Amino acid sequence: MEVSAYATLPDTVRGRIVALTAGVLPDVARLPPALKRIADFAPARRAKAGGAMIASVLEGDDEVRAKIGTQLRPAYVSEDTQDLVLPEDPAETAAVVWLVRPDGWEVSLKEALDRLDAAAVPAVDAEVARLRVKLAAAEDEIREVRADRKARIDDLKADNTTLRRKLGEARTAARQAGTGLDEALTEAREALARAEDEIAARDRQVRHLRSQIDKLEREAAAERRTSKADREDASLRARFLLDTLLDAAGGLRRELALPPVTGTPGERIEAELAAADTVAGAGVTSSAHLEQFLSMPRVRLIVDGYNVSKALWPGSALDAQRLRLLRAVAPIAARTGAETTVVFDAHSASVRPTAVPPRGVKVLFSPEGVIADDVIRDLVDAEPAGRIILVATDDAEIVKDVRRAGARTVPLSSLSPLLG
Repeated sequence: MEVSAYATLPDTVRGRIVALTAGVLPDVARLPPALKRIADFAPARRAKAGGAMIASVLEGDDEVRAKIGTQLRPAYVSEDTQDLVLPEDPAETAAVVWLVRPDGWEVSLKEALDRLDAAAVPAVDAEVARLRVKLAAAEDEIREVRADRKARIDDLKADNTTLRRKLGEARTAARQAGTGLDEALTEAREALARAEDEIAARDRQVRHLRSQIDKLEREAAAERRTSKADREDASLRARFLLDTLLDAAGGLRRELALPPVTGTPGERIEAELAAADTVAGAGVTSSAHLEQFLSMPRVRLIVDGYNVSKALWPGSALDAQRLRLLRAVAPIAARTGAETTVVFDAHSASVRPTAVPPRGVKVLFSPEGVIADDVIRDLVDAEPAGRIILVATDDAEIVKDVRRAGARTVPLSSLSPLLG
């Protein structure tokens, strides 16, 4: 067979021919149906999945081979000389020459194959040397395995001898103990029979006890039904008697035309004590006393802002004092529900300071030219008589005026424990 036939080419060359053909297959016109299906595959899949079909068509259809060579030729033509430039790899050179078929291609193919054979000799020698080393290592391993197996066989033979000796001794002992074993089996059978008789007696006793339990449960259920009926009858009689008494009381009220009762016997004394407790000049004496007032309904708490904040945080700036005071007052308002207002003095400021009041707390700045003391006096005067008003301040003038108006004053010593 001629050297240029596809089947006579080395495997590496045939593999390169299939790879090159798969790369240009979609660009070839009027492909056979078998190759047309392969051309629609992804590039990486054409040579892998359709390699056998590509080789079969190339081997038997020279026209298809020529079309592929035409598509492949521009990739190996020099732009300057328009000559075919073959790659350095002899396998790829042989594949390109076989497909493109330039002038003198058979000579070029034979030269490429000769170079491929020459390059393969050192690789074959190296592979042979590697296989020889591997063979020697395998032979050494086989010798070690054989020696280990022989040692294990010797050990097994020794164990077998020992086991045979022990088996003989056991058989002798068993023959000697045969008589005693029969007696033990007889005793065991008798004990088993006695146990079965006892179990049967226990089962009969259990069935008898269960029947007694069922009887007692039925009697208890009947007793419960009887007791329930008796209770229902007693309840019905008591309810009937109660309805009779209520109807009689209602008829008596209508007969006498009695008006509804208002008030309680102790209301007058309570009112006198409350009036005495709201006398002018009263003040809160402790934080516990303040907690009692804050727990009462509809309490009004007014805080003299800077008077309290400057006493608690004298080293801080005014805006920082405002923020800390509002944060401290917010939990009191949230916990007690007291209507809380904090008044800050701003009589000398043309621009109102900014403050974000917390939930449940109102923040007031006195108008320009008006001091906070006057705003507090106006708030107290606006409240109705009898409402509990608490003014938190240590200012003596405000204390005197708001007490005269009926409010209670809260000194800083009583307020500060609640502020935290």
